Amino acid sequence: MSNLDPVPEDNGLAGANAGLKDNQTTGKFLGQTYELLSAQVLMGEDTLEAARMMLAVTPYLVVDASADNLRAIADLPEAAEALIFNTSAGDLSLRDGECRANVLHTITSDMMRTDALAQVLVKKRWDDLVMITGSHPADQSYAAAMRRSLAKFGLSLQGEKEWLFDADMRRNAAQEVPLFTHAFGDYDALILADEVHDFGRYVLYNTWQARPVVGSEGLSALGWSEVIEQWGAAQLQSRFEEQSGRRMNAQDYAAWAAVRTLGEAVTRTNADDVQSLRTYILSDDFELAGFKGRPLTYRRWNGQLRQPVALAHPRALVAQAPLEGFLHQTNELDSLGLDRPESTCEVFE
Repeated sequence: MSNLDPVPEDNGLAGANAGLKDNQTTGKFLGQTYELLSAQVLMGEDTLEAARMMLAVTPYLVVDASADNLRAIADLPEAAEALIFNTSAGDLSLRDGECRANVLHTITSDMMRTDALAQVLVKKRWDDLVMITGSHPADQSYAAAMRRSLAKFGLSLQGEKEWLFDADMRRNAAQEVPLFTHAFGDYDALILADEVHDFGRYVLYNTWQARPVVGSEGLSALGWSEVIEQWGAAQLQSRFEEQSGRRMNAQDYAAWAAVRTLGEAVTRTNADDVQSLRTYILSDDFELAGFKGRPLTYRRWNGQLRQPVALAHPRALVAQAPLEGFLHQTNELDSLGLDRPESTCEVFE
């Protein structure tokens, strides 16, 4: 994997701290106090033991973990009466048949992001599509969501290949990528499923056909991006950068939204017990001002935070999904991700 994009040591945690500071600002006037405790689980260490230690102190967890670890934490006896926020796992299963009633999702699901891209493809009339998929589990999950999104919006793949190179693409991309993509023939757009950002950067401008690249590189669908400045987002970006010394990313935003969700619920209900807060968060009365141009709410059927999805490249925001013309019978934001009729999650209602 390239070392050009080092993951910040405080990835996600910085967002939670920004949310904490916002909560403390409001709480100061209402006689409320907030505290954030953090624990880091290193490779090889026991994730569940760390979760048990946290649950012995508080029923509210903001978690950065894989889908498997998240499910294991949610299934702990100690977590039966807890409220857990998923801030990093986009796996569709967590919002579908493998959902948990004590887990809410502030990170955008993979399918919310791929639905946003599919809307762009429909709008641009790019219907001759090909895809390159990496071998990492996150790549496979994204690719599966993309296939489902394309089918949802009446599109399909005309070709697909798996990236299996183990050569150093920094030296070989100009020779290898054109040959690799030659078999696709002509097409309208190339989709990249490279969620760990291993190879995608080397595909851009090296394809046999000069065509747009979308997905994990090029035009990407993101829960948050540092290029978002509208809707008061510049203020959030500035506060975060002043506090953390870097720009906010999608996982930071998800953690910020989780902590702010709790703060907003406590402020509105003047309660601090799980049942009261969960009931309010999933009700029609809850709204979170998320600097995305419209209030954010939670889906009552699987605990996913409804939110617009940014369509951006590294230098600018291109659009925000849902795009104009993609309607929904109750909430346009539900055109992104699993809608109620599609979801097999049955533990929320």
